[in-house]
Amino acid sequence: DLRSPCTEEVAVFHAFSRIVSEGRSAFVVLDTAPTGHTLLLMDAAGAYHRQIMREFPAGTTGRVVTPLMRLQDPAYTRILIVTLPEVTPVSQAAALQEDLRRARIEPYAWVINKSISAAGTHDALLAARLDGERRQMDRVKAGLASRLYVLPWLTEPPVGLTELAKLTASTSP
Repeated sequence: DLRSPCTEEVAVFHAFSRIVSEGRSAFVVLDTAPTGHTLLLMDAAGAYHRQIMREFPAGTTGRVVTPLMRLQDPAYTRILIVTLPEVTPVSQAAALQEDLRRARIEPYAWVINKSISAAGTHDALLAARLDGERRQMDRVKAGLASRLYVLPWLTEPPVGLTELAKLTASTSP
């Protein structure tokens, strides 16, 4: 019945599950925002996992792999939290990390993107901005992330493997 109130949610969850399972044979990137929509997908994955575990007899669930189990497996999934070096984005990302940890999903690393201080500027007008960036980077380093990568603000985005390789060489933790 397509008029059911949860038809859309079920379809989105099935698409999400299919994409997560594609990671068995391909590199999959799920780019989401730290919003309620992302958390609803996580809640749906958790609810599906609990339902499957209830339906299978004890001892037979070793052959069952749910989307949540794939997301919880650090050998299968690496969660990167990408944020800007500003108070609101770091706070939203920290809240997302707390939600992920409640679901027993440990983020692999944080990436701070578009950092003016990492770009090496010394303009006097940017001093307050740079100080704010440093406070947010210190906040992330002080306990939010076990791995942190800081990417400078670039006038031209890095396109292609050569440019990305240059960028990654300068951002190792």
